[in-house]
Amino acid sequence: MSDELSSHEYGDGEETSGWSRRAFLSTTTLGGAAAGVLACAVPAEQAELAAGLAGAGDEHSSALSVTVNGRRHQVTIDNRTSLLDLLRERLALPGTKKGCDQGACGACTVLLDGRRVNACLTLAVRCQDAEVTTIEGLASGGGSGDGELHPLQQAFIEQDAFQCGYCTPGQIVSGVGCIREGHTGSRAEIREWMSGNLCRCGCYVKIVNAVAQVARQGRS
Repeated sequence: MSDELSSHEYGDGEETSGWSRRAFLSTTTLGGAAAGVLACAVPAEQAELAAGLAGAGDEHSSALSVTVNGRRHQVTIDNRTSLLDLLRERLALPGTKKGCDQGACGACTVLLDGRRVNACLTLAVRCQDAEVTTIEGLASGGGSGDGELHPLQQAFIEQDAFQCGYCTPGQIVSGVGCIREGHTGSRAEIREWMSGNLCRCGCYVKIVNAVAQVARQGRS
């Protein structure tokens, strides 16, 4: 009976779709073989892609020679690396803080060839053969822990010029720069030239006291 139904429905065993069992099996076999070829090709393509990406990365890297706190460093960096990330992530100098990462708070202030800069806005590749001073380098021991505090570091302690302390490294480095630049003629002048360094705890009066104290002593 099944043979009669098959003959009745499909017309002597021919499928209405035009696909025979032989054609179907042949197609699926070829498809499986093709999938195997593609599977073998994928790792090769991935390897080629990885090699291409590695080559592209080399094109965007530079060799940098920079002196930080009196010590010469030679590193290879991505051209997009900020001075802040170089200091914190590559040179293990976490004293320079990442606050806003947009140049608005001053927590990352360092001295670049004696000039105050925001490390988060400064590309490390622009510091070729430059001298950088961070909060770790202000003490006489150059951050070793064996030297005396910088006069402004000591003044911050004496004037109680910090609370949470997160902005303090940038405040102190900026204060040193402010004194060396000669912008300490009055409290108002100190406030103006320290205005790029924010203190969310509101210790501005005591910060100015500390900077003014060191300026009067003629020590920077």
